[in-house]
Amino acid sequence: MNAPEAVYLLPAIESNAHHGDCLEILKQYPGDCIDLIVTSPPYADQRATTYGGIKPDNYVEWFLPRAEQFLRVLKPSGSFILNIKEKAVNGERHTYVLELILALRKQGWLWTEEYIWHKKNCFPGKWPNRFRDAWERCLHFTKQRHFKMNQDAVKVPMGDWAQTRLKSLGKNDTVRYESQVGNAFAKNIANWQGRDLAYPTNVLHLATECGNKQHSAAYPSALPRWFIKLFTDEGDVVLDPFAGSGTSLQTAIELGRKSIGIDISQEFTDMCLEIVSPPQNRLLEPKNAYVAAKKNKTVRR
Repeated sequence: MNAPEAVYLLPAIESNAHHGDCLEILKQYPGDCIDLIVTSPPYADQRATTYGGIKPDNYVEWFLPRAEQFLRVLKPSGSFILNIKEKAVNGERHTYVLELILALRKQGWLWTEEYIWHKKNCFPGKWPNRFRDAWERCLHFTKQRHFKMNQDAVKVPMGDWAQTRLKSLGKNDTVRYESQVGNAFAKNIANWQGRDLAYPTNVLHLATECGNKQHSAAYPSALPRWFIKLFTDEGDVVLDPFAGSGTSLQTAIELGRKSIGIDISQEFTDMCLEIVSPPQNRLLEPKNAYVAAKKNKTVRR
């Protein structure tokens, strides 16, 4: 009779914050332990004071080793959301984001979707050859084609149009009416009757606001909140490997998830530790007086 096969259980992952480079910190974590990675890394040539700045031509080379760790720790059912935006160099958009997408696919990631964050109150500006930036990419990568996705969790109100459009339906509204221009689209308006909510599009209309107005990179909590609700359940683990002051961590905890943050800034790591520490421990900690960031200091979300 063969001996029963031993079963080894991984230690439970708890909320935490780490000071250091995610490339090294994540090596301490077992594989397939994270449900969602949602992050906004330093963009090329930005956050130089705090993060050193990464040149656009070197960005893919810098990012890929870290993405290899993301791929290792992410569960097969998990998702990776990368908020990023290419910059203009010498009058044209640099291609480092496009190059990164292709490199990540070669690394083993599936580029499942691209969401657009429309910044409703973007910064004003004018350039001779382009207009101000009003959107950023939120790239969605997965390890496999079937992954956790709670679409009902992010439904949106139908809107006022439904009250008038669905009030009186014609004969063409109660059947699958073929397009009059000869394309493959067809519709049955009657299917919308009795619904209060609808599935959203892949464009998120969110203002660039955050709780701490000293932040130069306005990362609204509504952005990670939408993805956390969509791609995780309560009790799941959310990782932000470029955590900054912990917006993603705070949002995850508010939604009943566990959160892990990593940052190379000790100041930001301390802020994240305060977020992830149990409430009973916070009551025992002395409160330091708030000190506003210096004008020339970059403060990141």
